[in-house]
Amino acid sequence: MSKSDQSTVQDIIVVGGGPSGRIAAIGLAQLGLSVSLVAPVSTGPDGRTTALWQQSISFLERIGVWEELSQSTAPLSKMRMIDDTGGLIRAPEVVFDSSELELSEFGFNILNDKLNAVLEKKCVSEQTLTVISDHAVSIETSSEHVQIKTASGESQRARLAVAADGRKSLLRDAAGIDVKTWTYPQVAVVLNVEHRLPHNSISTEFHTKTGPFTLVPLPGNMSSIVCVETAEGAASLCAMTPKALAVELERRAHSILGEFKLASDVKSFPLSGMNASRLVGERIALIGEAAHVFPPIGAQGLNLSLRDIMDLTAVVEGARLRNTDPGDRAMLQHYEKKRTRDITTRTNAVDILNRSLLTPFLPVQAARGLGLYVVDKIAPLRRFLMREGMEPASGFRRPG
Repeated sequence: MSKSDQSTVQDIIVVGGGPSGRIAAIGLAQLGLSVSLVAPVSTGPDGRTTALWQQSISFLERIGVWEELSQSTAPLSKMRMIDDTGGLIRAPEVVFDSSELELSEFGFNILNDKLNAVLEKKCVSEQTLTVISDHAVSIETSSEHVQIKTASGESQRARLAVAADGRKSLLRDAAGIDVKTWTYPQVAVVLNVEHRLPHNSISTEFHTKTGPFTLVPLPGNMSSIVCVETAEGAASLCAMTPKALAVELERRAHSILGEFKLASDVKSFPLSGMNASRLVGERIALIGEAAHVFPPIGAQGLNLSLRDIMDLTAVVEGARLRNTDPGDRAMLQHYEKKRTRDITTRTNAVDILNRSLLTPFLPVQAARGLGLYVVDKIAPLRRFLMREGMEPASGFRRPG
């Protein structure tokens, strides 16, 4: 869309070039609406990975990207949790097996670079989606539309703006939406490794004194690693030579996958959390990390964002079928009501689990150990938690 089109009011503008923004733009455009995506061209490789659960995969199938994505994924059929805290009270090893739910796998793990490449390709080919490869620099809202200006001077107007522009969201700030932020005394060290032994589609999470140490399968004899450490511990790991780091990570993994060899650059990220006080403003809806941020624990991040997108898409589709404005207040309030409980419960669950690993307080350690013992011994509870982990509010619903 060019400057000469400034008088045109589209249905929706999505701002943000990450997976959340691109998936939202594709899904909304496929409703038959006029949609623009303001997203800068991705810069540099992203060696991180994303685990996608079945509910997310179903949505990616629906918008026509999963078939191509699936060729670059590794299945996750079992999830193993091991207490490696060395505390006085040690929790039992717990294994969540997808076969208990009559599923061949919980989901799949994929490199972010592969995910982003397929989504970018799909955005370009979507007929009712206009991609503007630029940064949004300002936004103005009114009772009738939102106007967004880009760094190159273009101006776009729409009845609804979707903020998928991350934790430092320009759109969220423009809407005057406050955020609650918090930090953890931890840093996540992330990288990918090759290993001698097969992972057999098992994801393993060691609970350590500094946080989770997680091995997640990738295609072939490869896994992604998220090692949560203190700031000093993370700095020490990042300063190691590749060979020394591989040996240290193998030691922390108790050699369950044999010898390690680094297969990507090493990156580190301080852990923090954020929740927006509201999910909507005047003609603005927040999704993804514009709305919520929490540590990379339990593979909940993008899956939670995809549920934002699924609910927003469903609400907008309802407005379209009723021939009503997709950005009106009632529609936005309906979206916010659908999302609030899910975001709150997921954020609290991840926060409690992470903090329980850090505390030396014996009763907390005992409570965590008892909880895992009960989960290990009571199959109906274990199946309930597996379903809830993949699909909130699924409860004790039988599979199939």
